[in-house]
Amino acid sequence: MKAHAFLPCVVATLLAFSLPASTSARADEWGTLKGRFVFGGDAPVAAELKADKDVEVCGKHKLLAEELVVGADKGVANVVVFVRDKGVKVHPDFAGPGDKVVLDNKDCRFDPHVAVVRTGQTLVIKNSDTVGHNSNVATIKNSPSNNLIPAGGEAPVTFSSEEAIPAQVTCNIHPWMKSWLVIRPNPYAAVSKADGTFELKNVPAGGELELQIWHEKAGYVGEVTIAGKAEKIAKGRKKVKVAAGDNDLGEMVLDANLFKK
Repeated sequence: MKAHAFLPCVVATLLAFSLPASTSARADEWGTLKGRFVFGGDAPVAAELKADKDVEVCGKHKLLAEELVVGADKGVANVVVFVRDKGVKVHPDFAGPGDKVVLDNKDCRFDPHVAVVRTGQTLVIKNSDTVGHNSNVATIKNSPSNNLIPAGGEAPVTFSSEEAIPAQVTCNIHPWMKSWLVIRPNPYAAVSKADGTFELKNVPAGGELELQIWHEKAGYVGEVTIAGKAEKIAKGRKKVKVAAGDNDLGEMVLDANLFKK
């Protein structure tokens, strides 16, 4: 072989070793999982709650049951979605436990109704009301906490272990108050918004992940309907393939019967 014919082969070989791997094979690629939960039936009307303690403060607010919140567009709020996979690769932006998460006792309800907190991350339980509250966190793997928080006060809490299902938070002083904490070992957990949408950012792409879907009234969501086709998902576990970039799971309809428990 002549020298000038041999050179292109050498160059090609050097480039093969020096250039980064192909887009589909790179381990540092990430995707976004998103979708929307829709109520399969007539949207229920939230019942009004009666404030029978500290009425001079709590009675000023229109308190509604939040165990099933469905918008006018039938979006289902407060559906929890998280990645179940143990040891899932975490995006460098999420290397630390993250900023503080605030759970507020405000207007005689918990705000937000469902909060996500990572193990090792600081949860600040706050009281913006002018009356005292307590926040009784009923965990299974972590030591339970029950902080009495005076008006304007706050208490920090951290969790060392993940919880398989969300932990209920209640106020023993005002029994209508209830919320949930999603305690996970990684940042890949989300709660659907008022319009039913959710988003998990920067999940590892190029493979399959197992999601778990939970709602306080339905429990583990056992069935979703996508594009008119019903899909059984045992114990709320749904496997999805993740590509780099946006991965839209579309509208997932939740049958009204799922919430009749």
